[in-house]
Amino acid sequence: MIIPVVLSGGSGSRLWPLSREGFPKQFHDLTGSSASLLQQTLTRLAGVEGLQPPVVVCNEQHRFLVAEQLRDAGITRARILLEPVARNTAPAVAVAALCAQQSAAHALVLVLPADHAISRPADLVAGINDALAAARDGALVTFGIVPTRAETGYGYIRRGEPHAGGGVLYRVAQFVEKPDAERAAGYLASGEYAWNSGMFLFRADVYLEQLGRYEPETLAACRAAWEGAVRDLDFCRLAADPFAAAKNESVDYAVMERTDAAVVKPLDVGWNDIGSWDALMEVLGSDADGNLLQGDVLAREVSGSFIRSESRLVAAVGLSDQIVVETADAVLVADRSRAQEVKQLVADLTASGRSERLLHRRVYRPWGAYESLIESDRFQVKRITVNPGASLSLQMHHHRAEHWIVVTGTARVTRGDEVFMLGEDQSAYIPLGARHRLENPGRIPLELIEVQSGSYLGEDDIVRFEDNYGR
Repeated sequence: MIIPVVLSGGSGSRLWPLSREGFPKQFHDLTGSSASLLQQTLTRLAGVEGLQPPVVVCNEQHRFLVAEQLRDAGITRARILLEPVARNTAPAVAVAALCAQQSAAHALVLVLPADHAISRPADLVAGINDALAAARDGALVTFGIVPTRAETGYGYIRRGEPHAGGGVLYRVAQFVEKPDAERAAGYLASGEYAWNSGMFLFRADVYLEQLGRYEPETLAACRAAWEGAVRDLDFCRLAADPFAAAKNESVDYAVMERTDAAVVKPLDVGWNDIGSWDALMEVLGSDADGNLLQGDVLAREVSGSFIRSESRLVAAVGLSDQIVVETADAVLVADRSRAQEVKQLVADLTASGRSERLLHRRVYRPWGAYESLIESDRFQVKRITVNPGASLSLQMHHHRAEHWIVVTGTARVTRGDEVFMLGEDQSAYIPLGARHRLENPGRIPLELIEVQSGSYLGEDDIVRFEDNYGR
């Protein structure tokens, strides 16, 4: 029995402005496959022996995104664990292992980040199957990527003697932090090193035993968080205070660098962690001029550049080795050699309190989505999309009134004691302070224009009386 454990807690800040805290890179289709990175992570596992429904670990903010994307991919019976605070991979894997033990005491867990690209999934499946016997026998298997260049942005694993049973796996001799260029070149030339992928395979009970040996307080905190967890719709909410007491440590630091049970399985699978815009360019390739142009882009005498348009024409002339990424509310311009520094830009946005680090103009909700079209001091215009059969909460606002105009579909409106239907081109007025609810009773998406007016238009001016989504 193999239970995939997908870690979906990252924010992908180096891929800003597309990847944002409220909708990070794992929920985007970055590779043109019509599936998000999260969906690709799970669907590429077909052919792994004894595969069971997955456990996905994410934060509360992303819970409905995860659930919706799993449904879209046809993945059923998944268990979604909600982290109350971010605590790195060691605690996340611990609570997932405790969850896996509900299925079988010696269940194997296959730990996978949600945001990696793999161009040869059949080779990944073969590599996982090669490692099964060692993991069942108690080895802690880490998957190392056969390096193709002297990369300074990844950690490395140095392999030792072949693991018992042949040369398919090797004992781990050393974990190495991100090297400088000279050392990276030496690692590549030696043939003894692999990139550290952050993917693992081991028995749940063995991992928990090893974590308890080296970090007993973290294991105790995770057990308390799991034992205090509560069900919420389709989600499992971990107990907040115990989980917050766990150390903020990676699996590598907490266990793998200290145990004598670590083995490495080298993989050559076309792997990329898409950790920057430059890395995405490597995955997708370039044209004869060395450019990757996406969306509505007009380029003249441009070379070696990545230009992406999300919402309008982007015209460029005379650029060389640049990154230009346009979204509806932000534009990134960076030298390709400094692609990793986008993360620092996001830190600057955070320090200055800018909302562009958090959300796009289009914001997804469990009932659908809304998109800000016009914003001013006393009014705001949004486009609202409500999924078939979905409804917003019964709510009121202290500081704003709302006008709703149906564009397509049918709306059921609750306004005070009234309940009435609206068709296309019909409208309703929701006075300030009135209890109201918007529902879509139809079979097609409901789209409407919402005009808000009032002294304060923030999203926190909502008092909910009833809500289908536990908010």
